[in-house]
Amino acid sequence: MKLELLNVDDGIHETTSEIKVGTGSGRIAMRRMKGGLSEGVDVVTVDNGRMSLQVLPTRGMGVWKGLVDGVPVQWNSPVQRPVNPAYVDPMRLGGIGWVDGFNELIARCGLGWHGAPGADCIRDSNGKIIAEPFLPLHGRIANLPAHRVTASVDQDVLSVTGLVDEGCLFGGWLRLESTLRTGLNSSEFEITDTVTNMAGTPAETEILYHCNVGEPFLEQGSVLHTAVRELAPRNARAAEGISMWNLYEGPTPGFPEQVYFADPASDRQGWAVSVLADSKSERAFSVRYDTSTLPWFTLWKNTQARQDGYVTGLEPGSTFPNPRSVERQEGRLRLLQSGESVTYRLRFEVSTGKARTRELLDEVTALQISTAKIVHSEPKPGWAS
Repeated sequence: MKLELLNVDDGIHETTSEIKVGTGSGRIAMRRMKGGLSEGVDVVTVDNGRMSLQVLPTRGMGVWKGLVDGVPVQWNSPVQRPVNPAYVDPMRLGGIGWVDGFNELIARCGLGWHGAPGADCIRDSNGKIIAEPFLPLHGRIANLPAHRVTASVDQDVLSVTGLVDEGCLFGGWLRLESTLRTGLNSSEFEITDTVTNMAGTPAETEILYHCNVGEPFLEQGSVLHTAVRELAPRNARAAEGISMWNLYEGPTPGFPEQVYFADPASDRQGWAVSVLADSKSERAFSVRYDTSTLPWFTLWKNTQARQDGYVTGLEPGSTFPNPRSVERQEGRLRLLQSGESVTYRLRFEVSTGKARTRELLDEVTALQISTAKIVHSEPKPGWAS
C-alpha cells in the first residue's frame, strides 16, 4: 500500500489522508505547520505503535524528534521548532548561519560539502587554482525541501521515501533518495540514503549524519560506548578533555564544545556501532552504520546550559567535518562520475530498559576487546585541519 504525500510536478500535497498498518496501531501522515519561522514546514509522522518519529521533508528529510515508550528522543535547542529554509541565511555570522535552523535529532550535512566554513581551493589538472569559493557550514542539504515524498506499508514495515535535489547552474546536480523504515511496535528504525550524480560531469560529494541526543539519555555521568581503532582530538580544546573523551558532564554554562575524530572498529559485516547510555545504563540511544561508505566517526560534546542547547552529536561520516579543501588533500572525498551513485546505511535503536541496554554495551565491549586501540593526546596530522 502506497500513498503519495507530496509531488511538486503533479501538484500533490496530501495532508488529509493517512496510511495505516494492521488494526491501526501504526500510521503515516503529513501535516503542514503554520506561523512563525515554521510557516510552510511539512512534518511526516511515522508511528509504529511503540515509536513515533517526526520527519521533515522541508528540511532535507531530517528527523526532528522521536518518542519511544513515552520517552522523548530529541534535544532542546534554542531553535525550538523546525525552521523553514527560507529563513536560514547560511552566510550569517561569517558562514555559520546553518545553526539558525539546527534542532533535529538527525540532520544531514552535505551533499557537495560539509564541515567548517572556509574558502575552497579548486585546481586544474596542472595544479593551477581556478576557483576559491567560500563554502559555509555543513553544506546545503539540510535546508533543501524534498520535491517528492511517498509513504508505504509492506506487511508490518512502514517507510517514507523522499527525493531532494541539490543543484545549480555551473555548480553540479546531486540527488538524494532517502528512505526511513521501521517495523510495527519496534524501537528501531533504519535510514538508507542513495546519492546520485545527475550532472553530465564528475562531482565531489561528502556526507555526515549529525545525530544529536539530549536528556534523558545525556546527563551527568552518561557514557559513550564505541569501539575504535584510533581516536584523536580535533584541536587543543578537545585535547584538554582527552582523558574523559567519552564521559559527560551535566549542563555547564559556558562549556566550550569539544570534538573528537575516530577510525571506528567494525564487525565482520563492516558495521560499526556507537551507544550513548545514561549514568545508570538504563536508557540508551545507538547508531549503527555501514563503514564501507561511512568510514569515519566524529563525536561532538556540547554540554552547555540546558537553555543554550545541552547536547552531544554521534556523527558517522564519509569524511571528517573539516573544510572540503582539507578532505580533498587527504584523499577522503568521493568523486562520482556522471550517473554514478553511492549508498549510505544507518540503523538506530532506542533502549528504554536495562536488560537491552546491557546487551548493547556488551556488544561494544566485545568489539573493542578484539580491536587494538590507539588514543592520541594531541590532534593527529592529516585528520584535523
